[in-house]
Amino acid sequence: MKKIPITEVRGFQIGQAQDRERGTGVTCILSMEGATGAVDVRGGGPATRETDLLDPKNMVQKINGVTLSGGSAFGLESSSGVMRYLKEKGAGFGMKGLVVPIVCQASLFDLPCGDPEAFPDKEMGYQAAKNSENNEFKSGCYGAGTGASVGKLMGFEKAMKSGIGACAYEIGQLQVGAIAAVNACGDIYEPDSKKRLAGIFMKETGQALDTEEVVLSMMNQAMERMNTTICCIITNADLDQAQLTKLAGMSQNALARTIRPVHTPNDGDTVFAMTTNEVPCDLTAVSVIAIQALMGAINDAVRSAEPMFGLESFSSLEAAGISQNRE
Repeated sequence: MKKIPITEVRGFQIGQAQDRERGTGVTCILSMEGATGAVDVRGGGPATRETDLLDPKNMVQKINGVTLSGGSAFGLESSSGVMRYLKEKGAGFGMKGLVVPIVCQASLFDLPCGDPEAFPDKEMGYQAAKNSENNEFKSGCYGAGTGASVGKLMGFEKAMKSGIGACAYEIGQLQVGAIAAVNACGDIYEPDSKKRLAGIFMKETGQALDTEEVVLSMMNQAMERMNTTICCIITNADLDQAQLTKLAGMSQNALARTIRPVHTPNDGDTVFAMTTNEVPCDLTAVSVIAIQALMGAINDAVRSAEPMFGLESFSSLEAAGISQNRE
């Protein structure tokens, strides 16, 4: 597999907008011609929009965009701005002379990071969509990853800063990429590894705690519900909507191999998938690449994050020579 920038996956344009002072943002992945869309939701606390539409038995098969945002349920407003942009461009589901852009969304809970009153609104969504004309992507604390953090189980002050990341591969004409905004309940690890990248961090002692062990120690207590990892797979594989739904579901394996624990009642873990249906390929082969891409995107989100809002990050701890891993 050849690794490529996420912006080289043909048929899509990516835009971001953010408020780095207040700690929230939007990332949108657009298909002006329309792409087959699917979704798999596994977390117990999702904030989503238009996911029912993506059931293969329903009428609409193609969508024009996926919006990933901060702001929890408030952030769902940002897709209205994305829709306005797409309507201005004439992109959408046509019926009786009207055009209705189809935009799906998932939001993560970033309200404790920065200003708790800040969330992506219609204007920020419109700006992200407008910025997609440049088709640029920044990993780390940008777009939907601006206010993302992990390791909040013992309170926000013991969390670490995360962000948004991307990874894409190409084999021949086939292209598969992934974008992930990581705001997980669990710790983030390198794929299938014991090397921890981020999670609960005790500043006063310089000690990293294992979230799974903390969960067991707090089994009779209420736990924080401020989490969610939201993702989008983009590809040009020729898959129908049922196959693409299976791809979204199989791609959740990437979360299971990099986040521990994952898909908890405190998470809203959601994976969208979009395809331009250009290159014939076996579904299993596409899923193998998609899982690798999504694992790479999750790790990129954590490795690229900066220390912000009083939180340490993987990069700041590494620069200070502080290990999060047990010998």
